[in-house]
Amino acid sequence: MRVVAIDGPAASGKSSTARAVARAIGFHHLDSGALYRALTRVALDAGLDPVNLDVPALLEQAERRGLGLRPEGEDFVPLLDGAPAEQLIRTPEVTAAVSAVSAVPAVRDWANARMRALAEAGVPVVVDGRDIGSVVFPEAGLKVFLYADSVVRALRRLVQQGGREPSNEEVFAEAERLKARDKADASRAVAPLVSPPDALELDTSRLTFEEQVDGIARLARTVYRLPAP
Repeated sequence: MRVVAIDGPAASGKSSTARAVARAIGFHHLDSGALYRALTRVALDAGLDPVNLDVPALLEQAERRGLGLRPEGEDFVPLLDGAPAEQLIRTPEVTAAVSAVSAVPAVRDWANARMRALAEAGVPVVVDGRDIGSVVFPEAGLKVFLYADSVVRALRRLVQQGGREPSNEEVFAEAERLKARDKADASRAVAPLVSPPDALELDTSRLTFEEQVDGIARLARTVYRLPAP
């Protein structure tokens, strides 16, 4: 099983870094958040309450609609009803409900089993999330924990979302929101955000995107004896 696990707090660049690393080393990128978003989409479509979730009904609906993952290029994309569901899972209503759905232990067990099945079938993957190295793939050959100063993360997020240079007030307000999210993620009862003891902790505050991707890709090539690019 060849797995690169990339964890980190909100807005640390996990998904974009994981996707770029996967492309660099010839692995597939697996976004754990996309799977939870797809489950949330199913719950909302079925009229289920995300806060008081009827888990058996949700999982029954997920199976009925064929919720799964299909490789496309270096990515795995979520499927619903036999078609890619990326647009369906990136809506504001899904974003508002996904934290409640993903916090349910039985839901996480269902999602984790599907992610593990891909790797156990021999698919080499770069997986990003908040508990990938600690819970989903504790045996991963390479674990990386990305982090950065909250102000740096806030600036990056706002620029990405708005396509402009935000004001200092906007940056500091977003930084406070991120610190609150970090605290909530680290203190939650189910799969809290932690840096595994055997993970490489990488502070990206002063790194360019290319530098952090290149560094992780070099480590992956060493760990898994991959050919040089």
